[in-house]
Amino acid sequence: MERIKLGSQGLEVSSQGLGCMGMSYNYGPPKPEDDMIRLIGHAVQTGVTFLDTSDLYWPVTNEILLGKALKGIRDKVQVTTKCGARYCGDGSVQVRGDPAYVRSSCEDSLKRLDTNYIDLLYQCRMDTKAPIEVTIGAMKELVEEGKIRYIGLCEASASTIRRAHAVHPITAIQLEWSLWCREVEEEIVPTCRELGIGIVAFSPLGRGFFSLGPSVVNNLAHNDFRKVLPKFQGSNMDHNAALFARLEEISKRKGCSPGQMALAWVHNQGRDVCPIPGTTKIENLNKNIKASSIKLTDEEMNELNVISGEGGSKGDRYPEAIMKFTWANSDTPPLSSWTPQP
Repeated sequence: MERIKLGSQGLEVSSQGLGCMGMSYNYGPPKPEDDMIRLIGHAVQTGVTFLDTSDLYWPVTNEILLGKALKGIRDKVQVTTKCGARYCGDGSVQVRGDPAYVRSSCEDSLKRLDTNYIDLLYQCRMDTKAPIEVTIGAMKELVEEGKIRYIGLCEASASTIRRAHAVHPITAIQLEWSLWCREVEEEIVPTCRELGIGIVAFSPLGRGFFSLGPSVVNNLAHNDFRKVLPKFQGSNMDHNAALFARLEEISKRKGCSPGQMALAWVHNQGRDVCPIPGTTKIENLNKNIKASSIKLTDEEMNELNVISGEGGSKGDRYPEAIMKFTWANSDTPPLSSWTPQP
């Protein structure tokens, strides 16, 4: 596994990471802990050292799992986690970017991960009631105290990224980027490249769609998050099946699987992009690792761009209630007038 510089502040990571969410959250019931610890250990042994989790994943158990898996190998990996969103008693999610919450979230994550520093801490979603300058100011203090090393944002708008970067250098933006999710190419990706910010692509396999195609929906658990995602439903899935069929044709000519071809397309976007496909099986992890070395010609990239371009897929990324948190702008009141919300 190659290593790349993520952003321009000095963070070095494996060119492909491992998203740990599905091990305990969103994709059916939590997987056996021993199996997941073994999987993480195998990933690190094969050079996949960039490991992604969040305090929101089921909630907090994913961080605890990762902390257990990293016993004795903490110095070999780069750990990323997130703050800024929490579950409320009614099951809803509240987004917070106030300094007190940012600090408490970070310190709680440190305990669950059983580590004294976090390599990269993201603000998970943008708080529309707090200026991003306030949030990044709190994260900057955590950097100065050695509790985190680098700062990132998830799904922030271009204007919010610029405002945040003016307070403290942003090392990475985490966003969804795949053959059926390309809207980031219009404004977000160019902004990152202009500012020297790394790009971390989650769900590069379309939440499993590009690995299994339409059949991915056949055996979803009752509590699998994909059941409510528009891209996986009804006529949207019927339309998206045609995209998968075209991908199959191209991957056969290349001598790889559709999933490997889809992942290679993300890798071939540039060395400032690090995809973090998730998996719960060592076999699939090994397949994903092979995709990192697939080089696509200009003709192959163009062909993939055409089939995944406008009209290539149908359906929003999330249900409407969640879409409002996507690419949201941080609030912009004068800093002197801002006061923490209760």
